[in-house]
Amino acid sequence: MGKSAKISVDILANRRDIRRRRKDGKVYVRKLLVFLKDYKKESVLGPLFKLLEASFELFVPLVMAAIIDVGIRQGDRGYILKMCGVLILLAVIGLTCAITAQFFAAKAAVGFATKLRHALFAHIQSLSYTEMDEIGTSTMITRMTSDVNQVQSGVNMVLRLFLRSPFIVFGAMIMAFTIDVKAALIFVVAIPALAVVVFGIIIVTIPLFKKVQEGLDRVLGITRENLSGSRVIRAFHKEEEETAVFYEQNQILTNLQLYVGKISALMNPLTYVIINAALIALIWTGAVRVDNGFISQGEVVALVNYMSQILIELIKLANLIVTVTKAVACGNRIEGVFRLRSSMQDAEGETAEKDFDYAVVFDRVSMRYKGAGGEAVSDISLKVKPGETVGIIGGTGSGKSTVVQLIPRFYDVSRGAVFVNGRDVREYRLEKLRAGIGIVPQKAVLFAGSIRENMQWGKKNASDEEIWEALAVAQAKEFVEKKEGMLDAAVEQGGRNLSGGQRQRLTIARALVGQPEILILDDSASALDYATDAALRRSLREMKNAPTVFLVSQRAASVLHADQILVLDDGRVDGLGRHEELLKTCEVYREIYYSQFSKEEEVHG
Repeated sequence: MGKSAKISVDILANRRDIRRRRKDGKVYVRKLLVFLKDYKKESVLGPLFKLLEASFELFVPLVMAAIIDVGIRQGDRGYILKMCGVLILLAVIGLTCAITAQFFAAKAAVGFATKLRHALFAHIQSLSYTEMDEIGTSTMITRMTSDVNQVQSGVNMVLRLFLRSPFIVFGAMIMAFTIDVKAALIFVVAIPALAVVVFGIIIVTIPLFKKVQEGLDRVLGITRENLSGSRVIRAFHKEEEETAVFYEQNQILTNLQLYVGKISALMNPLTYVIINAALIALIWTGAVRVDNGFISQGEVVALVNYMSQILIELIKLANLIVTVTKAVACGNRIEGVFRLRSSMQDAEGETAEKDFDYAVVFDRVSMRYKGAGGEAVSDISLKVKPGETVGIIGGTGSGKSTVVQLIPRFYDVSRGAVFVNGRDVREYRLEKLRAGIGIVPQKAVLFAGSIRENMQWGKKNASDEEIWEALAVAQAKEFVEKKEGMLDAAVEQGGRNLSGGQRQRLTIARALVGQPEILILDDSASALDYATDAALRRSLREMKNAPTVFLVSQRAASVLHADQILVLDDGRVDGLGRHEELLKTCEVYREIYYSQFSKEEEVHG
């Protein structure tokens, strides 16, 4: 299937999807309006001043009619100048009201968006890893930025125009009736016809705009992946393939936006046709009524002005509707994140402290990721005494990281239980549980700032003495001392100005600053040479109040001297014991050990 044909199929699928989406397309965006509660005054005063502006605007055609019928007909220049002064006064008052309304509307919209972002960010932080994995990083970024901006624009436009435009439309019709009932009947026919066009387009475009935002999520995800992995893409000469993937998804988004744009673009020509037809009918009827003496020439001009006002306001209303439909679609998507509840419930209260013989216990633990076809780990049993070092080793995808992520309860077990200090981790408050656990993830993540600021993530207000002590244990003291400014040396975003080994040592030091009871090193020494790795493990053993260490590694040398070594194969325990025992009893461990040590001997030979 060609690219253009595939895009056409996607568009058709989007169209067929509209009917289904209408069934579950309840507008949840109204729930977000709770963030406007602190801006009730601005939310009332903004539309109120806009209505005042509109009221003064409705008097303009009457003043024009008076100038024509009295001033021009009678040649009274004084009257004309007086009425021109009235027009200027109405313009000044209207401008003042418009500026005041804009101020209040902008204040409410910006405040609303600020509170919404704070609440959304806090809610995302409350979600477990399961929901984080399900939503995806690119989607959350879109919700926090593009979607919130669209909703902010929608709130601003609604406060300014949502009441003003309908007020002028119906106000102009009522004023037309005060001039001439028969001519005003044209307004009665034109306005419902315009309403059918406008609201018909709304019904069609709201679900389509949601599809557009979903397409934007996909393009953003591809962009983020390509930018973060640009070096890998270039290393494997995949620029053309990735460009083609981006082009395809971007073209799908472009075609969908064009389709939605064409529907939205129908609004202006259709409204113009209706309005111009109404103007023709109005001028024709007005001419007949003037000839018969029922109305004056000035009143015909006033009627035409009222019809022109309706046209202008409907153009504004059309733009408002486009903005509001996007805002509603984005608001529903944001509300969708708020409706997502963490699958991991925090304990409501602390249970009494228990006596314990083991720092960590895995009791027949199994765990399955959401949406996965099978269990990531199965039937894991392990007992670890305080201060012991446990090595976890196995092939890629054997479940090593999954096992250690169950200790701080990043994920919940499917079966069995994990105990820390004699208590099931599900009985702990998450904050208290994780406060006693130091975690060094596979990917070393540092934040823009200074070395000191990054170290204080491990312990707020940590002293320089505590930081230097942690750096010494992590084998990072030497290179930090050589940096200009030492602890005040700058760290770029992601630690770009540091080598891989330096980043890993700093993340280990950051975890040690908090003096954790349990330290998890999830393959976090992979970038270190063997001598530094050995020095790190020796320093950990010699620490005062040494923590219980879980050492995940692909290297047999790293876990060689551990008190226990857990060998995993395809999510199951293949061996558990000390190095000497496993060499005799565990084939998987033996294969890993001899394959690696033969290579080392070749290197050092």
